[in-house]
Amino acid sequence: MPKATVTFEDIGVTVTVPAGTHLIEVSEKIGAGITYGCREGECCTCLTKVVAGAENLAAPSVLEDQVLKDNLAPSQHRLACQAQVLGGTVIVKPA
Repeated sequence: MPKATVTFEDIGVTVTVPAGTHLIEVSEKIGAGITYGCREGECCTCLTKVVAGAENLAAPSVLEDQVLKDNLAPSQHRLACQAQVLGGTVIVKPA
């Protein structure tokens, strides 16, 4: 199974995960600082800045894209509950 590397810049932890893993799942497992409320892509509490490797994430769904726009999220930000790591290296930090 393909693997990916995710680094949580705020706590200085890097982990290897299976491709297809959502950022929020990784955050929960290692105790990173991404907070969340719903896990359904609607509330925007898990807004996360993608410092590097955005090209290694699945494209935002229509719902995620709309929530980001509705909440005036800065560019390079994704919802951790929706952002799926496809491979390569991704570096993130809580917004």
